[in-house]
Amino acid sequence: MAKYDVTALGELLIDFTYTGMSEQGNSLLEANPGGAPCNVLALLNKCGRSTNFIGKVGKDQFGYLLRDTLESLEIGTDGLCFDDEVNTTLAFVKTFENGDRDFAFYRNPGADMMLSEEEVDVSQIKDSRIFHFGTLSMTHEGVCRATEKAVKAAKDSGVLISFDPNLRIPLWKDLGTAKEKMEYGLSQCDVCKISEEEVEFLTGEKDIKKGAEILRAKFPVKLFQVTAGADGSYAFYKDLLVYKPSYILGGTIETTGAGDTFCGSILHGLLSRDIDNLSQEDLEEMLSFANAAAYLVTTKKGAIRSMPEMEDVQKILKEN
Repeated sequence: MAKYDVTALGELLIDFTYTGMSEQGNSLLEANPGGAPCNVLALLNKCGRSTNFIGKVGKDQFGYLLRDTLESLEIGTDGLCFDDEVNTTLAFVKTFENGDRDFAFYRNPGADMMLSEEEVDVSQIKDSRIFHFGTLSMTHEGVCRATEKAVKAAKDSGVLISFDPNLRIPLWKDLGTAKEKMEYGLSQCDVCKISEEEVEFLTGEKDIKKGAEILRAKFPVKLFQVTAGADGSYAFYKDLLVYKPSYILGGTIETTGAGDTFCGSILHGLLSRDIDNLSQEDLEEMLSFANAAAYLVTTKKGAIRSMPEMEDVQKILKEN
């Protein structure tokens, strides 16, 4: 029996979100622990799953804060490394009235980029049921090699591979490389969560269904899901296409972590199912759960510490 339900590799950082103005008229910022892979793990922990993180932070106040946060949430830190010279990556998140965001990253370099092949303990991946990764750990050569080593270990060990492109355009020197790394992830994964904007980026196709079919024809992804924000989400599986609308119940503050919450929810559903034998009912249940959880995280600031309680997700499902 595997030690971990899910191991994720990638960035762990601080999301600074604006919380208003001081009496002196200065912007107030809240330091929210974040980073897409750990957001996914945080949701899974709320579901009672065992998780583990592989990544790197700086040996600074933010790095220790992030380590303490993971430990307090019982996310495994067996793969967490500290860099002696490079500081923890920081992101400043500006939220617009509709909940969308703009990111400014302090990552030139950031500690998450400094993870090396030698620091990836493949035994942690082999001892997991699912391995999850994204593209922020492929923006630079060294951490990209570390990511590829982890993916190969998962592949060789028959571990289910989950991929979220999570495109952040400002972090790429050129978008051709970004596309190349996204296509690498799609070529390796069993399950992919991708946004409608990322589908268009890869295919040039604005129509979600047409874009998804282009990608599915090119890459052997077993379960392909497209999130469309307030317009809902889609699951493409074998010859099935399932759509579920979003829960728009008011109270949305910001959308940080919504996609990661959705992704973690889908992985939670897969841990109780056979990915080779999913029914339409399975897909509908998984999408509904993921949409409800994703809605709830938008009613709070930040992500890792803002994941919904399962009873609150179930309440939305029963009442709607």
